[in-house]
Amino acid sequence: MPAVRPSSSPLALRSLVAGLAFCAPLGHAWAQSLQELYDAARGYDATYLAAKATTESLVYRAAQADAGLRPQLSLAGSATRTEADVPVLHHVYENSTQIGFNGRQPLYNKPNKVTIDQAYRTLEAGQTDLQAAEQDLVVRVSQAYFDVLGARDTLGYSQTSKAAIAEQLAAAKRNFEVGTATITDTREAQARYDLATAQEIAAQNDLQTKQAALDQLVGRFNVDPKSLAPGVDFTPLFTGSVDDWLRAGDEHPAVRKARLGLEIARLETEKAKAAGLPTVDLVGSVQSANSTGSGVSTGFPGVTNSASVGVQLNMALFAGYAIQNREKETVVLEEKARNDLDSARRAVALGTRQFFLGVQSGQAQVKAFEAAESSNQLALEATELGYKVGVRVNLDVLNAQTQLFQTRRDLARARYDLLVNSLKLRQASGQLKAEDLLPINALLVR
Repeated sequence: MPAVRPSSSPLALRSLVAGLAFCAPLGHAWAQSLQELYDAARGYDATYLAAKATTESLVYRAAQADAGLRPQLSLAGSATRTEADVPVLHHVYENSTQIGFNGRQPLYNKPNKVTIDQAYRTLEAGQTDLQAAEQDLVVRVSQAYFDVLGARDTLGYSQTSKAAIAEQLAAAKRNFEVGTATITDTREAQARYDLATAQEIAAQNDLQTKQAALDQLVGRFNVDPKSLAPGVDFTPLFTGSVDDWLRAGDEHPAVRKARLGLEIARLETEKAKAAGLPTVDLVGSVQSANSTGSGVSTGFPGVTNSASVGVQLNMALFAGYAIQNREKETVVLEEKARNDLDSARRAVALGTRQFFLGVQSGQAQVKAFEAAESSNQLALEATELGYKVGVRVNLDVLNAQTQLFQTRRDLARARYDLLVNSLKLRQASGQLKAEDLLPINALLVR
C-alpha cells in the first residue's frame, strides 16, 4: 500500500493550524494564571523580600529615635577595698560599696525632637521604596510571563511553518518525478525546509531560556502559563488622556521619596539651627553607700543613703564656628534636595509620556497586524491556487507561507508587548498596583 503523502492544499494547511490550536489547551490543563504566579513570586523573589525587610527595619529605627524625648534610667554600682600603712595607725583598711539609680527626663530638647521627625520621614521614604519594589515585581513577573508565551507561540508557528514547508517539499518532489516541475523547485523547498528546522531549534532554545527565567522568578519548576483567550478586547485596559496620566505622577514613589527627602533636608537645617539652643533636663538620683574598716575616710562607718532631684541646663556658648558652618552646609543640601525633587518629577513626566505613546503605538500595531494576518491568509490561498494552475511557482508559495507565519508571530508578540507596556505605563505614572493584574488575568484562557 503506497504511503500517504501530505497535501499542500489551503484546507490541509488550515486543518493543521486548527489542530495545533485545539491541542494546545490540552497540554495546559494545570496551567497557572498571571495572578497566581505573581503571588508565588511575592513570597519568593529575593529582591522584593530584601526591600520588604529593609522597610520593616525602619519601623524600629524610628522607634529608637523616640528615646530622645523619653525618660532614661541607669543603675550604677561599685565595690572597693583600700589598704594602707600609715606611721601612727600602722595598717588600715576600708571596704566600700555603692549602688545608685540615675534618671533623666528631657524637658526641652529641640534637636532630639527634630531627629524624631526625620526618623518618621525616613520611614515613609522606605515605604515608597517598598511600593516601588512591588511595582517592579509586577512588571518583572508580567514580562517573564508573556516572554514565555511569546517564545511558546514562536515555537508553535515555527513548527507549523516547518510542517507546511514539508508539504510543499513533498509536492515539489512529486511534480519533479512526473516531470511537471524542475529540480529548482525541489531545491528551493529543501533549502526553506532546512532553514525552518534551524529556526525551530533556535525557538526551542529561546523557550527553554525564557522558561528558566520565569521558573527562577516565581520559585517553581516547569511553570506553565495560561495563554491569551482568542478574540480578546484590549480597549477597556487603556483609558484617559496623557494629561490624566501626568496628573497622577505626583504620587509616584520616586517623587514621594524625593519630596520626603526635601522635608528631611529642611528638618536637618532646623536641627542645625537648634544646635545653639539650650537643652533642659529633669535629673535625679538615689544613692546608697556602705563603708566598713579601720580607716573609713568619711569617719562615719555604716550605711549612708542620699537622694537628689533637680533641673539641668546645657547650652553651647562657642564651638569654634562648627554650629554656624553646619547650618550653612544644611542650607546647601536643602537646595540639592529641592533639585532632586524637580528632577524626579521631570523623569516621571517623561517616562509617562513615553509609555503612553508606546501603548498608543502598540494598539495601532495590533490592529495593523490583525489586518495583515487576514491579508496574508488570502494571499497564501491565492498563491496556492495560482501554483496549481501553473501561474505561480513553488517559491511564491513558500514566501507566502513564511510571510503568514511571521505575521502571526509578530501579532502575538505585539499583543503581549501591549499588555506589558500598559503595566509599565501605570508604573511610570506611579499608579501600578497588584490589583491591576486582575483585568489582564481575565483575558487568559479559563
